[in-house]
Amino acid sequence: MFSIQVDEHTKLRRLNPSDQHELFRLMDSSREHLRRWLPWVDAVEAPEQSLTFIRNSLQQYADDDGFQAVIVYKGELAGIIGLHGVDWDHKSTSIGYWMGGPFCGKGLMTKACRQVVHHCFRTLELNRIEIRVAAGNESSAAIPRRLGFTYEGRIRAAEMLGKTYVDHDVYGLLPSESGIE
Repeated sequence: MFSIQVDEHTKLRRLNPSDQHELFRLMDSSREHLRRWLPWVDAVEAPEQSLTFIRNSLQQYADDDGFQAVIVYKGELAGIIGLHGVDWDHKSTSIGYWMGGPFCGKGLMTKACRQVVHHCFRTLELNRIEIRVAAGNESSAAIPRRLGFTYEGRIRAAEMLGKTYVDHDVYGLLPSESGIE
């Protein structure tokens, strides 16, 4: 079972089907906060859709194509962090994440992301990690900056968000830049 202790109050663990209702409630209560930056939010209308996401994440893990982990803070689901697949030929991946509104501003995502970076370089022995952030999402962009990622550029009109295309800012990190080799 995938599990990483982040600090005394926070851990990352693999999603379980039993998380469907709590995960849906967290996302549903954070819609306004999340929809500004994530295109899938309004498409999730019921806990069953959270269960589909959980099942897909379990298959992703079984296929050795990365993972999706729930961030548990003081016993409550606080958010999600995971890999958008792993390119084993090139030993690279990208990290995606979201945090429920009540848990923002506590530094939880930066700590969780640091542990995922460590896991990717130490355990998975990857050579490159990327984080893409919608241009203008400063709170999300602050995370790769804090962790020493290099700003590599902007991909124009990378994602449809609502009825508008948004640009993505790309940040990359190599093991030699992370202090983990």
